[in-house]
Amino acid sequence: MPLLKNSQFVCFDVETTGLDTKNDRVIELAGIVFTEDAVTDEFESLIDPERDIPLQSQAIHNISNDMVQGKPKIADVLFQFLSFVGNRTIIGHGIQFDIDIICQEAERARIPCTLKDNPSIDTLRLARLYGESPSNSLDVLRRHFNIQAEGAHRAKSDVLVNIQVFRHLTHRFTTTEQVDAVLAKPIMMKNMPLGKHKGRSFRDIPIEYLCWAARQDFDRDLLFSLRSEIARRKKGGTFCEASNPFGTL
Repeated sequence: MPLLKNSQFVCFDVETTGLDTKNDRVIELAGIVFTEDAVTDEFESLIDPERDIPLQSQAIHNISNDMVQGKPKIADVLFQFLSFVGNRTIIGHGIQFDIDIICQEAERARIPCTLKDNPSIDTLRLARLYGESPSNSLDVLRRHFNIQAEGAHRAKSDVLVNIQVFRHLTHRFTTTEQVDAVLAKPIMMKNMPLGKHKGRSFRDIPIEYLCWAARQDFDRDLLFSLRSEIARRKKGGTFCEASNPFGTL
């Protein structure tokens, strides 16, 4: 049973033209191989997406069209990046998005990709389990744990912060198996993380919205939390009353 302190991980992050994993393109890749107390390898590259980068995306990562002109195409760097990752355990914040969009790029470039077979640990889910930060965004977690900022919101700077956040969130675990065991189960969240009720306790959100949200394609922690609150109201006899404000008239 490998100890966390003896394990080697790879943390990576991508910057993209948008949030559609099937149609948007990668514009920056960065990764760091690390252990508990050392960095052993790094990868970083801007990538020409062969399309314009929307202004709303540029506002987030500060990567302009000019910056990617003349940079490698994804097909030119992807094999090297996948070899860099190897079969190591992947660390990332909301890492499924990064894995999905890289796999889509690999399929488009006809490059074999087995990232989905790698074990992974999502620090976003670990932060939900931790439950003591006012928000689970990487930047709020950075401030919560008093981690020094690593510059602009770019792939490598996010990776450097993410590694420190990972170390804080896993300090109470001894082995990777212990981390895997707690993440194998859905995590109960306290507040709605998105949408018009973002930041509100699930208990304070109208039942109609909870029922609508529970039918959406959200991640399993959010769906579990939504459905648990709906079940709680049903059990407490408040479901119909919350659904129909005229029910008691």
